[in-house]
Amino acid sequence: MSLATVHSRALDGLAAAPVTVEVHLANGLPSFTVVGLADTEVKEARERVRAALQNSGLSFPANKRITVNLAPADLPKEGGRFDLPMALGLLAANGQIDAARLATFECAGELSLAGELRPVRGALAMALALRQAGGAQELLLPPASASEAALVEGLVVRQARHLLDVVAALQPDGEALPRATALPRQAQAGLPDLADIKGQAGPKRALEVAAAGGHSLLMTGPPGTGKSMLAQRLPGLLPPLGDDDALASAAVLSLAGQFDLARWGQRPFRAPHHSASSVALVGGGSPPRPGEISLALHGVLFLDELPEFQRAALEALREPLETGRILISRAARQAEFPARFQLVAAMNPCPCGHLGNPLRACRCTPDQIARYQGRLSGPFLDRLDLVIDVPVIPPRELQDLATGEASAAVAARVAKARERALARQGVANAQLAAQDLAAHAELQPAARTLLDRSAEKLGWSARSFHRVLRVARTVADLAGSDTLATAHVAEAIQMRRGLPAAA
Repeated sequence: MSLATVHSRALDGLAAAPVTVEVHLANGLPSFTVVGLADTEVKEARERVRAALQNSGLSFPANKRITVNLAPADLPKEGGRFDLPMALGLLAANGQIDAARLATFECAGELSLAGELRPVRGALAMALALRQAGGAQELLLPPASASEAALVEGLVVRQARHLLDVVAALQPDGEALPRATALPRQAQAGLPDLADIKGQAGPKRALEVAAAGGHSLLMTGPPGTGKSMLAQRLPGLLPPLGDDDALASAAVLSLAGQFDLARWGQRPFRAPHHSASSVALVGGGSPPRPGEISLALHGVLFLDELPEFQRAALEALREPLETGRILISRAARQAEFPARFQLVAAMNPCPCGHLGNPLRACRCTPDQIARYQGRLSGPFLDRLDLVIDVPVIPPRELQDLATGEASAAVAARVAKARERALARQGVANAQLAAQDLAAHAELQPAARTLLDRSAEKLGWSARSFHRVLRVARTVADLAGSDTLATAHVAEAIQMRRGLPAAA
């Protein structure tokens, strides 16, 4: 048989589009041609496949004109994921393996020159796409990738360490390859404890509210007040991920080659450096790759030294904060990635950092403070739910303070509040649509009066008004109240103070 067909998949954003690898052997001048919009990495597979077959003791049709077509032709192909399909297609076209048994598999894998199989990116995306398509094929992957794909229930995932193992299994009387098994989810351990932070009752309360409702949080304060420590303890307060959310988060990380099986089912915590570009934050490139906001899916994105980020990078976060997704448009194609993350940011109040510090005088002029804080645009700040101040605690007082409340106790209250919100409306309070606030955030008369007066006096936009209302709904959930009282609204208003001004 001079023509063989192998099924595989190419990464197209977060999707894994089906690809048919067609291998044709013909008489003529010896050549090895790969067509079908293949990039350099895919075309280099010719040398890897040739060496892998020869070093494995298999016959390579060196005297044939070899044509490999990756269909559809208009879909970009990248990476070394097509090494294994090409090698198997050559062997099937040359009559060395059973083509009928090969048709029952979808496969991907990079080959070493010795024929060993190496893992590829996006194994979870492949498994999810195959399950969604309802295909009857089994998935054949290298061991590390097969362990990822096995997390998707309802699929048969086979693993192989060497090309010879695959060839032996695809003989007419060959034994089936071993089936990959999913690792059990490990309990999240070793997270920083909130008890390590002494004092700071107000910021701790804001952190609890942010965790309970999924709200974004900006902390301002002089250096060394504990802003970064507070942010690092937020993942330990969040409820455990559900199976669907855990799988979605793992799929994005797998797409970027950053998924760790040891952290399966745990919320990601991403903390990019302030030199990150807008492409690094929201994604991009050619072909498009997910950025930090997508890699932090259902987790925490911590931006320290917020005003030091590029203005364009921060402005690019505005739409994902509202919609929970990012659509990357390029001249050739588009890619959409999920971006449902919880933003936590920290910043100093001024360039020297000591505005409002009772221990050190600020040496910045009002113009310098205004320019520094002006790096954050009004529309960006308008999309933040909580803006709080983290005050300075003198070292002498800090030593005498008792150990704070443990993360486990706070996490228990957060879980109860989140359960109330999910039972009532199906989503966390931060995702509650504006048109549903009237039904799920009922205000008592006095609370309504307070909220209306505060909005008028502080000049809130409609977006700010709704965000304060969502925070008040979370405060009420923590208190176990069905309606929003004056105390709940007052606390929500207090946690949206705005940036400190120069004296």
